[in-house]
Amino acid sequence: MIKIKVFDAANKPDNIEKVEIVNFLSEHLQEYGDPKEDIKKAIDYSVKEFTSFGGFTMLIMDDNVIVGATVINQTGMGGYIPENILVYVATHKDYRGKGLGKNLMQKAIDYSKGDIALHVEANNPAIHLYEKLGFTNPYLEMRLKK
Repeated sequence: MIKIKVFDAANKPDNIEKVEIVNFLSEHLQEYGDPKEDIKKAIDYSVKEFTSFGGFTMLIMDDNVIVGATVINQTGMGGYIPENILVYVATHKDYRGKGLGKNLMQKAIDYSKGDIALHVEANNPAIHLYEKLGFTNPYLEMRLKK
């Protein structure tokens, strides 16, 4: 049975759940992922394990197995920067093409308060999903690495 599970500052994952989420995202983000330590930091930020603006981590579960996950962090900069940034979203490779990613994204959009920004690599096929959900690309991102 498919169900949605949300973790935030009021409902934090325990250590076992956190490891499962990190492992899931590490595996299913594939080449678009980050090191496990960075994924864990984003989850910890979302549930306010340390001083942060918070956010949430949302899962799609199928009989207590994670089949989709997203991490959204609040920026604390509403009004001139989107209030939220979508840090990670992934669906289990065996569940792709069944609408779970779209369902997860729509629930995360509905759950979020304020605008959402995201970064996506130009060759990531998820771009098409983001565009279908109404995300646009009005800016060119530039970075200075130090």
